[in-house]
Amino acid sequence: MKKILVVEDDRGLREGIELALRRDDFVFFLCESMEKAREELKAGDDFDLILLDINLPDGSGYDLLKEVKSSGDTPVIILTANDLEMDEVRGLTLGAEDYITKPFSLMVLRARIDKAMKNTKDREKKSVYRFDDLLFSFEEMLVKKGEEEVILSKTELKLLQLLVENKNIVLSRETLIDRIWTDGAEYVDENALSVAVGRLRSKLKEKGEGHLQTVYGKGYVWKG
Repeated sequence: MKKILVVEDDRGLREGIELALRRDDFVFFLCESMEKAREELKAGDDFDLILLDINLPDGSGYDLLKEVKSSGDTPVIILTANDLEMDEVRGLTLGAEDYITKPFSLMVLRARIDKAMKNTKDREKKSVYRFDDLLFSFEEMLVKKGEEEVILSKTELKLLQLLVENKNIVLSRETLIDRIWTDGAEYVDENALSVAVGRLRSKLKEKGEGHLQTVYGKGYVWKG
């Protein structure tokens, strides 16, 4: 799932963006100020994209853009009523991937989001995840615990990747079943997911309240 931070003081607009663009692989985090946005950024979530208004009640979005780009390469799309050429040039010069003036079409915004994410993905190097003595490189299909390679089945690897790439987000059983068993089967026994989780825990030697946790009545989450 792709995590998008929306920093916009207009409540109707930020909630409208979430409602219009909500889909299975998008999770939105809504902020009305720079202060709230900084709290979200400091919480440790790795956002895939930031939609950023420039005229915020507690400061200029340009300052937040500088902070984001100084600490990483999260793509940022500016959404603003400022339609002067100099403002657009400033935003792009500071590292924004795109600059969209209000009012705008939500269909166009969605296309710009997809384009920004694709461009970022094309630039990304192979991602390696580390949690204590665990190491995962999904592009290489490599899973290690300490110095020992862990051999996972295709289903177990899919499950692990979904959970790790959405760490700290609870994924429902329904979502996991739908995303893992994509062979067009009309019916998948829910017990298959429980079995896969159990085998994955066993192979990773996850005990008690480890990284792979059950959220009773909801689903599973990878804590990291």
